[in-house]
Amino acid sequence: MQDLKVNINGEEYRVKVEEASSGKLNVYFDGEKFEVETKSDIEKQLFDEIERQEKGKDKGVITAPMPGVVFSVDVKVGDDVKKGQKVIGLMAMKMENEVCAPASGKVKQVKVRKGDSVNKGDILVVL
Repeated sequence: MQDLKVNINGEEYRVKVEEASSGKLNVYFDGEKFEVETKSDIEKQLFDEIERQEKGKDKGVITAPMPGVVFSVDVKVGDDVKKGQKVIGLMAMKMENEVCAPASGKVKQVKVRKGDSVNKGDILVVL
């Protein structure tokens, strides 16, 4: 078990933390136990990118959420896609990740091919 100082909204708290199981932690604070689910770095990058795209003003531009290699291109120019539909398969850190459309629309451009290496933020598909 580790003793940690945690800063939340400018307030500092002391907590005790122990690993409960894979991807879960037990956090003890003020006599109570809280089970917390953790995310890997890749999951965090994906969630951050999805949030960025959903809040972004240009939802028609689909970018790589992380560096990786394209292992599948699931759309072609002219296809109609729905919000949440997989458009690209991206291999990153030996994990297959689905890059999905943040909005519905028609595919105007596909900027990558199977086997291409991409960096975070590279444009993959334009709706």
